[in-house]
Amino acid sequence: MIYITLICAGGLSTSMMVNKMKEAAKKKNIEVEINAMASTAFASYKKPTDVLLLGPQINYLYDEIVREYGPKGIKISVIDMMDYGMMNGEKVLETALQLLDK
Repeated sequence: MIYITLICAGGLSTSMMVNKMKEAAKKKNIEVEINAMASTAFASYKKPTDVLLLGPQINYLYDEIVREYGPKGIKISVIDMMDYGMMNGEKVLETALQLLDK
């Protein structure tokens, strides 16, 4: 099982992306658990996270999040603005999976 968490300013727009990513994973028979939340909620999130994806609107938090969660082995990236705007769940899922290969 792969655990992917998406964070953004309020958690609402990433919820739509989660659904698109889950559809893409289902088509590819990939076992994932994908969740979305506000960036402020992640500090108290207790479930495992292999990949943490930031919505483009909070890319300014990237360095801070890498400093805090990178040492814990979490792979971190900012979702491409175009993929996010187009709600391209397949591409965002692919990006998350590529992070695990590095």
